[in-house]
Amino acid sequence: MWKEEHDTLYKKFEFKNFSEAFAFMTRVAIEAEKAAHHPVWTNVYNQVEIWLSTHDAGDIVTDKDRQLAERIDTLNS
Repeated sequence: MWKEEHDTLYKKFEFKNFSEAFAFMTRVAIEAEKAAHHPVWTNVYNQVEIWLSTHDAGDIVTDKDRQLAERIDTLNS
């Protein structure tokens, strides 16, 4: 579940290993590029953390973030 905190949408994803985490990040990167909306994220071994906010709107959560979050969730199903 995405959490809205500090003017961002946040979610932590866990995978079996680094390869699965990196493959997920690659899929997210492709979707983010299509949407011209790029996340702030980190990756440590099998964990990926993502923060979404719309910089053009003053670094707040907008529908653009919610739509990308939905797309990201479909990549992890």
